[in-house]
This record gives sequence, structure tokens and C-alpha cells, in this order.
Amino acid sequence: MTGVVLRNVSKSYGAATVIPNLSLSITEGEFVVFVGPSGCGKSTTLRMIAGLEKVSGGNIEIAGKDVTWARPKERDIAMVFQSYALYPHMNVGDNMSFALRLAGTPKDEIARRVQVAADMLELTPYLTRKPRDLSGGQRQRVAMGRSIVRDAYCFLFDEPLSNLDAKLRSSMRTELALLHKKLDRTMVYVTHDQIEAMTMADRIVIMKDGLIQQVGSPKQVYNTPVNTFVATFMGSPSMTLLPGELTDEGGTIKVRGAGFNLPLPDRLRARAAASPTRAITLGMRPEHFAAEARTPDFAAVDLTVRVAEYVGSSQYLAADLGGQAITAAVEVGPESDLLGDGRYYFDTSRLYLFDRKTELAL
Repeated sequence: MTGVVLRNVSKSYGAATVIPNLSLSITEGEFVVFVGPSGCGKSTTLRMIAGLEKVSGGNIEIAGKDVTWARPKERDIAMVFQSYALYPHMNVGDNMSFALRLAGTPKDEIARRVQVAADMLELTPYLTRKPRDLSGGQRQRVAMGRSIVRDAYCFLFDEPLSNLDAKLRSSMRTELALLHKKLDRTMVYVTHDQIEAMTMADRIVIMKDGLIQQVGSPKQVYNTPVNTFVATFMGSPSMTLLPGELTDEGGTIKVRGAGFNLPLPDRLRARAAASPTRAITLGMRPEHFAAEARTPDFAAVDLTVRVAEYVGSSQYLAADLGGQAITAAVEVGPESDLLGDGRYYFDTSRLYLFDRKTELAL
């Protein structure tokens, strides 16, 4: 299938290189989310796909056509920006149909497309209202509706939910996921919010300093991060990284460090044994801690709790393990008192190992 293809794409501003070399294939109908910290190059990449930024090198294809030097209107794309960019003097229906009217689309076709998009986005009761009379979420739906009526091959989203409050962002994520299923179109979405990426994407593209760090499904990038950057970026609260050493204790390889001496899970034993270095970084996700040993894989660790945060059925602990700061998310009953210093348990079947020098996963 065609979709969107980037081949050796680069972008420079004078002597400053923002995207050194980026290649990626997006399957037709796929929902791909670019995620990474501010300044990583994700929005620049999206704008090059849209034709709003010229490439410094490489090629871009959309629907099997080379559009590297094509103007935005020639690329069969629709874009939704962070700002709603609605015309304040026009009502919702006129905002949604503006591009179609400019293109000379017949009135009956315009009316049909606007009604289909309005029904899809639950905007029909608001078609005669002005943007000032709408909530933030409704305005963002109008911005999406304006793109939908164009019936484009590919939809591009540049952090469209960042201006919304937390509750509204959550509901809009659901609406976007449902919209993708209804339209069955290629969608490319940019965000700095890894929760948005995890909940909506078919595949996630994680970027840092203009380079792709990892591409995979939400499950893949969360469970099998390729390096420490991906490991700590994906997940909230983020993974704790601690320095350690691989040791051989009577034929059993363990990872030892300040405050811990943990056996390795079966999935890591062969790789640890083959590792050319003994100096590693141990990765521990907060949710893999518990107040009691649930299986034989749970190993005891002593934590000094500095702050306990009540979040309903769990508590987030900012704690020290052997003098090193960690975060633990411990499930407790909703009526439980705040947890304190003591013995806790970590699921060693879920630990991660990284080469301390290269920061790559073992």
C-alpha cells in the first residue's frame, strides 16, 4: 500500500541541521504519532510532509506520488493546527465549508459534506453559531470538521489538543481514535504528550535531536524500549534508572547496585551472559513495585519514602533505594493510610538492562 513515505529527508536552517537524515514509511490508513520533547524535530517533519517547510534533502511521497516540491494544496492533505484558526465572523457551517467554496465546489455537494462531517463530530446543533459561542473542545472539532469536508487522502495534526484542559484532552483523544476508524484515512499526529501517543497510535515514532529513536506499536515501545531515552520518555511516572554491575554468583547472573541485588529474568540471562561489559544501567518501572510479594519473582528492597502521593487505588512514592532516588507506584486500598519507610517488593521479571556506555538495551 502507498501511504506516506519519507526517504533520507533532511532539514537545515543555514548551518543548523534540525533533521539530519530521516526515513519512514507510513502505511495507507495507518494512524502514526510522532512524539518527543520540544525541539526534537517532530513538528518540522510534519510541516515538511505538508509542504509548509521545504526539505533540504531527500524525497517525500504521498499516495505513490513524489510531492517533494509540490505546493501544499497539490498534496491531497488536510491539516489541523494547535490553534483553531477559525474565522470569528463566520458561523460553524461557513468555517467548515470555506475551502470548498473557494475551490468552487457545487453548493449541494458542500452542504452534503458539511452535514456528514457535522454529524460525525456531533456539531449539527452548532452549525449556525459563531466560534465565540463554542467551548474549546467544540472549536477544535470545528477545526477538524473543516479538514474532514475536504475528503483528503492524508490528515496531519500538529498538537491539536495542547490548548485543552486535561479532562477535555482525554475525551478528545477518544473522539480522534473513533474518527480514524470512521474515515479509514492515513493520519499523522504530532505531540509531546506520550499518553496521547500511547492511547491513539497504531505506531509511535519517538524522536530526539532530529533522529528517530524507535518506531513501533505502543506495546512494543513501552515493553521493549531500545535505549534509555525511550525507556524514560514512555511511561508516567517514568522509569527509574540506576547504575549497577552484572555479577556471577555461583553460576547465577545477578545485577547488583546500591540497595539491590536482583536475579535476572529468563528473557535477559542469555543477553547478559553475552554482554561484553559488566557495567550496566538497571531500569525499574514504578508500577512493578508492590507492598507484598505476589509471586516468587518479587524480590525485597528497602525504601526510604520521602513523599507519598495518594492517587486513589495507588500511591506514588518518591523514595530512596540505597541512597538513590526512585519512584514507585504501589497499589493499595482506597482507604489505606499513606505509605512510609519499609520493605517493598519489585517484580524482577519486569526489570530492564541497558549498557551503561552506549545506553542501548541488552
